[in-house]
Amino acid sequence: MQVTEEDGGKLNAFAKEPRMVLQEQGETSGANRMLLIGGLVLVAVMVAVAAGIS
Repeated sequence: MQVTEEDGGKLNAFAKEPRMVLQEQGETSGANRMLLIGGLVLVAVMVAVAAGIS
């Protein structure tokens, strides 16, 4: 953790940033695909529940 000292003796602590991972064009992550499928299933379930209630 980085700590800097301001005027007047106040200390500021900054969180360490996570390392960035770059994706190449055309490269897909399995997590992205699962998130998309999960979102579609959630929307379908919500539509079914709304239709069942009404």
